[in-house]
Amino acid sequence: MYSKILVLRFSSEVAQKPVVYHLTRDFDLVFNILNAAILPGKEGVMVLELSGSRKNFRDGVKFLKNSGIKVQNASREVKRVAARCTHCGACTAVCPTGALSIKRPEMEVVFDQEKCSICELCVPACPPRAMEVRPIRDAFLESTTAREAVGLSVRP
Repeated sequence: MYSKILVLRFSSEVAQKPVVYHLTRDFDLVFNILNAAILPGKEGVMVLELSGSRKNFRDGVKFLKNSGIKVQNASREVKRVAARCTHCGACTAVCPTGALSIKRPEMEVVFDQEKCSICELCVPACPPRAMEVRPIRDAFLESTTAREAVGLSVRP
């Protein structure tokens, strides 16, 4: 069983669709809503734990992204330290989402954060250790509206 806590950000149009229901019915995933701020006519933020097989998890996240939902890992993110990267391409061979690719003809490694599923396969594959996993602070409560909606104080 594979499980991650995800942050979903969506527009008011997507808030009217039963996307979480489809995760269960179409992808056999189990979810636990940990926090949500869904305001009528406005964007929404939902934090949920999603569990299932790795394949179903990847397919479910792909469905969410194709539905116009921004998906983030709630606790950490993968970052590339450009100064350490030697552009050897070892990370591109293990990246299942295509977040890491080779830009041709320059032969430079390119990292697309939006495509990254935070599987962390690139971290041990990178010889110069240019790929790092970093914690995200307040990742699911970035906007003032979201913080107010879930009853948290807003920092000045």
